[in-house]
Amino acid sequence: MGDVPQDAPHDCPGTQSEDAGKASACEGCPNQSICASSKPKGPDPDIHLVKEKMDGIRHKILVLSGKGGVGKSTFTAHLAHAFAADSSNEVGIMDIDICGPSIPRVMGVEGEQVHHSNSGWSPVFVQDNLCVMSVGFLLSSPDDAVIWRGPKKNGLIKQFLRDVDWGKLDYLFVDTPPGTSDEHISVAQYLKCTDIDGAVIVTTPQEVALLDVRKEITFCRKVNIPVLGVVENMSGFVCPKCTTETQIFPPTTGGGEQLAKDMDVPFLGKLPLDPRIGKCCDEGKSFLEVFPDSPATKAFVNIVSKLKECSTVGSS
Repeated sequence: MGDVPQDAPHDCPGTQSEDAGKASACEGCPNQSICASSKPKGPDPDIHLVKEKMDGIRHKILVLSGKGGVGKSTFTAHLAHAFAADSSNEVGIMDIDICGPSIPRVMGVEGEQVHHSNSGWSPVFVQDNLCVMSVGFLLSSPDDAVIWRGPKKNGLIKQFLRDVDWGKLDYLFVDTPPGTSDEHISVAQYLKCTDIDGAVIVTTPQEVALLDVRKEITFCRKVNIPVLGVVENMSGFVCPKCTTETQIFPPTTGGGEQLAKDMDVPFLGKLPLDPRIGKCCDEGKSFLEVFPDSPATKAFVNIVSKLKECSTVGSS
């Protein structure tokens, strides 16, 4: 349809429809407020501003999962740490888990504040080549609840993309909440025109998680986001003393590896449970640096290597 904007969601009713801006498919769309007006004026005029800001970032990678509690934030944080270990890389994390922002705590920058300058919001730096932006920095207390509807969430995500002074980055990792809702639709639509590399899908071995992860892969296909691969997190428990591995969540239907085969997407690897990972996250430390000889660290390094082998992520 000629009246459907290029960045519209899959079931867009069209800008000339009586349901424009009002249909369920319009929730979270960057064009919603324009379409809902009496005289739609076309796509969100800020789309080109987002594109200009994102042009300074070589690689943009989403970390997704339809299921909550699978370790997306932990994985995102350590993915950033792994890439930032190369001092030649400039790395950023954008935390769009608006209702549950845990990245500031995991990265050890909880309580920091965002400063504003003529060039925009300044992200918080963890180290010289690793910066973070999260709604957690905008709250007066870490106990404050964010009780927002879709349009306000969409507006903040747009600000993170348009107004944050990211500078020149080699990698921007986007930590997302569970599901396929407002935050996911918004970031997908805004990044569609910015040559996004794709998404890494995080799951755990049990079928109750895989059920929702399948939906996430379907979402990516509907919004034309490439799936870079699936990671199975919490795949067995590694004893910190003897390094013996025990299955805690048995993969009754084949786990993440079988899911990747069934959905015809790459499988990046398995990450075992190690109780020291949670401790490092609580303390804002990189598990990869503190425990470089752990089986979990070695598994993570292998996953990062496979991710770098992707034609888009590994390119300069």
